[in-house]
Amino acid sequence: MRRLWLLFAQTATVALALWFIVAVLKPDWLNNLPGTSHQERLGSSTVAVQVAPANTLPATQGSYRDAARLAMPSVVNIYTTKGARQARNPMLDDPFFKKFFGERPELDEKQVSLGSGVVISSQGYILTNNHVVEAADEIEVAFADGRKAVAKVVGADPETDLAVVKVALQNLPAITLGHIEQSMVGDVVLAIGNPFGVGQTVTMGIISALGRNHLNINTFENFIQTDAAINPGNSGGALIDTNGNLLGINTAIYSRSGGSLGIGFAIPVSTAKMVMESIINTGSVVRGWIGVEPQDITLELAESFGLNRKSGAIIAGVQRNGPADRAGMRPGDILLAVEGKPVTDTTEMLNLIAQLTPGKKAKMTVQRKLQETTLDVTIGKRPKQQQRPIDSE
Repeated sequence: MRRLWLLFAQTATVALALWFIVAVLKPDWLNNLPGTSHQERLGSSTVAVQVAPANTLPATQGSYRDAARLAMPSVVNIYTTKGARQARNPMLDDPFFKKFFGERPELDEKQVSLGSGVVISSQGYILTNNHVVEAADEIEVAFADGRKAVAKVVGADPETDLAVVKVALQNLPAITLGHIEQSMVGDVVLAIGNPFGVGQTVTMGIISALGRNHLNINTFENFIQTDAAINPGNSGGALIDTNGNLLGINTAIYSRSGGSLGIGFAIPVSTAKMVMESIINTGSVVRGWIGVEPQDITLELAESFGLNRKSGAIIAGVQRNGPADRAGMRPGDILLAVEGKPVTDTTEMLNLIAQLTPGKKAKMTVQRKLQETTLDVTIGKRPKQQQRPIDSE
């Protein structure tokens, strides 16, 4: 037993001596051992700090890195150029001037603006805002991977402020469409775009409200409101959920200074998808129309006309020989329902009629002199509207 103890003591002494020699002469050998501290030189001193292995990723709890990683390649920067011809000075055509200075060419001044867009299809279709590309002479799209391409406008819908452009590139990283109908106020969302031209940027917020309308931004409004920072240049960019799926197209902000005040608006993906498919298939968006001028029922109007209701839309005017006129609708009628769906105000009325198919008949319930009646209206095609949205970046 005494011999075994002496052998153990000698072995431990030799091991300790070897460890001391290595620690003094080759300390970097010890850094490679599991659980040991790496030596990191700070200035002239050597300080032992615990450094994680290079391949270790930070914890993803509370992070939206995966959502951003999935969606960012699908969000592009859009640069538009519009030529502005300068007014020619009459002196340039004066013979005396030409004698000394010769012919002076006309000068063109280029105006460059920027926005964002979202790749919807790998075949090159990109969804953006109409106000980003309208009246542009040239459109250039820059992708997150560094590629650039010239884009052509496929079609636009000023009444929702949406447009589709196309580039001649294949196998593009298309974004995954989400389900806005499953979203709720308080859900976390990310806004991706190119604010102020600084480059692709991700901001975070929550859904502040759903179904915002009566904002006088677009004709047809059903906005997602968010406090994720949206600034000039974000127009046409993506609003995504925490899984990286598209919920909306960022389109406008409420601002007194031009910068974000925490009140931004996005067009829901359901509307964007409908408009996009219509533009790609037919080149435009076809909506129903009956040819009336509606007005909301206010408390004052209800009292003034002795109305027994405070919802619906008063028909203030009817276009002569239009669909409503031919069906017997008259000024002063109150439109109560369209195909059995109640009309609460003029916004609801426009949305319900716009969804109807031109050429088909629809039943509309109106109140006339306190009596309700049903009219069969043959739906017409809504004329094109050249409306530029206001209060957008």
